[in-house]
Amino acid sequence: MELISYVALAAGLIIGLGACGACIGIGIMGSKYLESAARQPELMGELQTKMFLLVGLIDAAFIIGTGIALWFTTANPFLAQLQALPH
Repeated sequence: MELISYVALAAGLIIGLGACGACIGIGIMGSKYLESAARQPELMGELQTKMFLLVGLIDAAFIIGTGIALWFTTANPFLAQLQALPH
């Protein structure tokens, strides 16, 4: 297996695990939002604002991870150092 194969594998893991974590987090938060809105409907506006803010932050973390994975795939700054290592 060549060195570039490990980079592709790592990028796939970063994107895949980040997507799974973001989806699970948003799902749990959405269910808790619906549960709390059903218990106290008068707080639904405040809760909705906070929920959408957190959804944006969770998605931002996933997008940053995707960007870093694609950066490593296209212009890996560590590739020259890894190729210099003895095999």
